[in-house]
Amino acid sequence: MSSGMFEISYAISYGRLGTPMAAYLDELGGPLSKREIDDLTDWLRGQVALEPYNPSFDAVAGDIEVGKAVYAEHCATCHGTSGEGGTGTALGNPAMLSLTSDQFLKFAIENGRDGTDMPAFDETLSTDEIDGVTAFLRSRATGWAVEKPVLRAPPAAGDYVLNPDSPLATFDLKEDLYVLSADLLKALEEKKRVVLLDTRPMSQWLMVNIEGSVPLPYYYDFSDFAVLAKDLPNDGTMIISYCECPRAAAEYVNDKIRKHGFNNTAVLWEGIGGWVSFGYPVFRGEASVLDAADLQ
Repeated sequence: MSSGMFEISYAISYGRLGTPMAAYLDELGGPLSKREIDDLTDWLRGQVALEPYNPSFDAVAGDIEVGKAVYAEHCATCHGTSGEGGTGTALGNPAMLSLTSDQFLKFAIENGRDGTDMPAFDETLSTDEIDGVTAFLRSRATGWAVEKPVLRAPPAAGDYVLNPDSPLATFDLKEDLYVLSADLLKALEEKKRVVLLDTRPMSQWLMVNIEGSVPLPYYYDFSDFAVLAKDLPNDGTMIISYCECPRAAAEYVNDKIRKHGFNNTAVLWEGIGGWVSFGYPVFRGEASVLDAADLQ
């Protein structure tokens, strides 16, 4: 499935919190399995005679303050001053913004949305203004009232364990492997000791992540795992992996870790898509502290 179709699949699967669009994935209480949603997405794609758009996950470097002013002038009438929606889509939606790439947002601004009142702004706004609006919308992913994006650097090697001086987080695992999002949120709110591994590509970690998570993309060279292993606890601390597909990459990483002797491991059942759709807190990553090679 192309990256553009993933945007549609995410919307069907996880809904749009705060809008009439419900989550249809069975794991979130909906009536459809992941396979059925994939089939529905493919069918929808076949209903239009257009070349598929495959946006990358590359960040758009725009001026947020410029974007804020442009949004107020050109967008707020339809989308609401606080992104609450009106004749246009409710953009102040953490689920939509957290699961939608910068390039997808930029494409919609430039080209409009066929069959809706959303016009194309490619000839109305400058490139800097379009980039600014895109960056402004991205900055709202953690809350519309945030004046500046909250950025988090990846944890340093000595900081992989969250709440290291607290009691261990314990969970009733689903199928002896999976942690439910509600249980993980409770453990984090209670400041329990745990490690979180984000197994998605680094570019997606930068878009949105669960605070304190360690970026460990599924394509990590596990033949060099001994380097990382010395910084991971093997003392009963639960190591929880998550992705957004919703579990395939996390299960892969979890399996690799277990084969290296780490037995207290689990996978987030709903993935970060489900986590976001429940309205649980997320943060943005800070790219300036990363090596360019890490962003692949």
